[in-house]
Amino acid sequence: MTEPIVRVSNLSHRYSVQWAVRDIDFEISDRGIYGLLGSNGAGKSTIMNIMCGVLKQTKGNVFIKGIDMREKPIDAKKLIGFLPQKPPLHFDLTVEEYLIHCANLRMIPEKEIPSAVESVMNKCAISHFRKRLIKNLSGGYQQRVGVAQAIIHNPELVVLDEPTNGLDPNQTIEVRNLIKEISHERTVILSTHILSEVQATCEHIRMVEEGHIVFAGTVDEFDNYITPDTIFVSLLESPPKEELAAIPGIVGVEELGGTKYRLKFSDNHEIIEKIVELSVSKNWRLNEIRLERSSLDTIFAEISKRAR
Repeated sequence: MTEPIVRVSNLSHRYSVQWAVRDIDFEISDRGIYGLLGSNGAGKSTIMNIMCGVLKQTKGNVFIKGIDMREKPIDAKKLIGFLPQKPPLHFDLTVEEYLIHCANLRMIPEKEIPSAVESVMNKCAISHFRKRLIKNLSGGYQQRVGVAQAIIHNPELVVLDEPTNGLDPNQTIEVRNLIKEISHERTVILSTHILSEVQATCEHIRMVEEGHIVFAGTVDEFDNYITPDTIFVSLLESPPKEELAAIPGIVGVEELGGTKYRLKFSDNHEIIEKIVELSVSKNWRLNEIRLERSSLDTIFAEISKRAR
């Protein structure tokens, strides 16, 4: 049986007297992008730092391809690439000098270093800046260099902590595309508190709140976590609000202006079909009708509330 890429078992960590994370358990067996989602202070960075061997946990275990991080940290770290929230860049080195330095730190054989550096610069689209000092690069390109150092040794697991933090919209899109590209060859764990980042980048989610995993599933499952209970309708011949409220199953009507309404319902059993039939029989001239999904922010707030 193939070992999962990551297995976290009964992980807990305490700073002084306060527990940052408690009894965290999860496994990741496939390639792709996994989002570690949570509000600031939820425990995301603590989990990532322990997974990457930067921080020693109070109790519990982390296994990378079956290797215990606590017992064999060097062997486990060989399989991991890590980009902390603040990239560990040496600003007075050129891009090429810095990546050669990182390759040496990763114990890549000396004769393989030139090809490893060339490959990772091409992959991260920074070859044309090889002789430029890192301090003279834009924030987006500095972040690309940070990603390059994380994958220079071709790890199976790449861990990125808030990788688009502080970037402008164009830089954010560029770094997201880079992350998607590198996920084709390896597993990526992405930490963020930005909901739109998860939706734009990730395929799977682990949500942390107050040190506990409170949700684990796909992005679609997250989107559908709260059952929809409102319908948007546009009626060109709008009836009185009271007539809409009298429809069986409708418990609230909100006027959105013009021909548009939001109808809150308590029973989803064929409610859309009922409205369509009434529109035809009463000549309301139905122009649009759709079930409304809860926004990501609403879902995030609801899961957080249930976790308390």
